[in-house]
Amino acid sequence: MDPATTLAAIAAGAAIGLVLALVGGGGSILAVPLLVYLVGVDSPHAAIGTAAVAVALNAASSLAGHARNGNVKWPCALTFAGAGVIGAALGAEAGKAMDGARLLALFGGLMVLVGLSMLRPRRTADNPDVRLERSTASVLLPRLVPTGLGVGALAGFFGIGGGFLIVPGLVMATRMPLRIAVGTSLVVVTALGLTTATSYALSGYVDWGLVGLMVIGGLIGAGIGIPLGKRLANRKRAMELGFATLVIVIGVYVIVRGLA
Repeated sequence: MDPATTLAAIAAGAAIGLVLALVGGGGSILAVPLLVYLVGVDSPHAAIGTAAVAVALNAASSLAGHARNGNVKWPCALTFAGAGVIGAALGAEAGKAMDGARLLALFGGLMVLVGLSMLRPRRTADNPDVRLERSTASVLLPRLVPTGLGVGALAGFFGIGGGFLIVPGLVMATRMPLRIAVGTSLVVVTALGLTTATSYALSGYVDWGLVGLMVIGGLIGAGIGIPLGKRLANRKRAMELGFATLVIVIGVYVIVRGLA
């Protein structure tokens, strides 16, 4: 790997880590276009497989802190993740079977939709004590299982963590507070990322050297973003809107390049 590619991979990881620290999510959706257009990965499938590994590792590292703080509803998380893993496995197989250029164009379309959804105010919830147990299973399971299956299929197909879909899905299904939904979503992101990564790795679509460089870059980006995020805490919504606009612009660019 030449020095330029090495620096580009570290820079890509740093950009993702910085976004995650500042905005609190959505950074994984930048991984594929960064790998294709900045790092220069020729195969969209290899970019998706490599991104999936990096996403799973980042989510797993963040999960520990949220679990210690009691921000994870484990029964809800494991149920959602169980259905999501099935969807992710099916989605990954469908993604690998699709033409790379067409897959990139569809990925760009997803980026535009995600950016537009981020422009909308986040919903609040009013059930902080939600529990998945025998008395609530008849209500929660019909909501958690199909939502997890659908989100997992999209995450596997596009090789993304899906946190921007998982968090609202959990809130919609259980009415848990956003803070709890973010922590709970990391269990699902880790499970879906590992499922997608395993599928692509078995097909030879993961560049492990790039994964390592992106993880190093992610630590650098997080180291910069965490203290910066504290200084800009009162401007979080403005940062979210700016990031949403950036995602839409990049999505349009990916669509045009994919179709061309």
